[in-house]
Amino acid sequence: MSLGDLGAWTLRRLDPETAHRLAVRGLSVLPAPVAPADDPILHTTLAGLSLPNPIGLAAGLDKDGEAIGGLSRLGFGFVECGSVTPRPQPGNPKPRLFRLSEDRAVINRMGFNNAGLDAFAARLDRRPRGVVVGANLGANKETEDKAADYVTGLRRLAGRAAYFTINISSPNTPGLRALQGREALDDLLGRIAEARPADGAPVFLKIAPDLTAAEIAMIVEAALAHRIDALIVSNTTLDRPETLCAPDRGEAGGLSGAPLQHRAETALIAAAEAANGRLPLIGVGAIASGADAYRRIRLGASAVQLYSALIFEGPGLVGRIKRDLARRLRADGFPTLRDAVGTLPLTER
Repeated sequence: MSLGDLGAWTLRRLDPETAHRLAVRGLSVLPAPVAPADDPILHTTLAGLSLPNPIGLAAGLDKDGEAIGGLSRLGFGFVECGSVTPRPQPGNPKPRLFRLSEDRAVINRMGFNNAGLDAFAARLDRRPRGVVVGANLGANKETEDKAADYVTGLRRLAGRAAYFTINISSPNTPGLRALQGREALDDLLGRIAEARPADGAPVFLKIAPDLTAAEIAMIVEAALAHRIDALIVSNTTLDRPETLCAPDRGEAGGLSGAPLQHRAETALIAAAEAANGRLPLIGVGAIASGADAYRRIRLGASAVQLYSALIFEGPGLVGRIKRDLARRLRADGFPTLRDAVGTLPLTER
């Protein structure tokens, strides 16, 4: 067990939100070993971004951009921070984060707790060079015109992030998921298109797994119509599979981790079929191994993101996934990662 994985084991003995706060603090101040150079077969491009590997950190771990340097040294190909809202907000009342150890899962109802755009922008200004950092944008709970908050975030952080994610799929902010309907989505994405950064930084859209194939197809068409650069599939789910057995399984909030696998894969398949190569996809949800990452890529994802698995597997997970992914690509005869995207036969889906 590495020192980092031992630290993760220790944190799992603490209250989940205390452990989360200590993990971010540790990554922000403690030196971490620099990850070895990535295998060249893992290099890829996504919406014009050059990535040393396709394994990204999903939003939610580092909400305020405090630990970008430490996170990058874990070996991620890109790091997404946030969600950040225009104004600081405390989030929902505690307790609001629940570790379902028996199910390798997490339930959260954090409610976009963050220090706001000004603090976030200041930290992005101090970020290490050479790290692909994305800014995940959210809306304040009390804002009536939530689309305006995304425009505010995009304009305030322009020039400071490599890419931006419009997060309309968190289940913990009232009214947010309603932005996934066509009329509201067209309004939002139309306003986002007008506010796009002058430096050409790509803009992604993050959707929920609790959508039908028809709803996902509609979102894909809206994204294409408004020049969205990639779709992140997907966020946490409101579903509670009957297989859950941890004591906190009935808590309200979004479920992530291993039980999300089927919904996340189903949503990715629907998005890949609808996009038909016209829109890059990023697979998220229940990715805890090289096999998981490889399957999402072959289902149609150009890259993947993870977060919850780090809680149970420790920071060494990133390196293990990359090594196994490179091995699998070579074993199946793919010269590059991009050659493997979307190649899984229908009979294996």
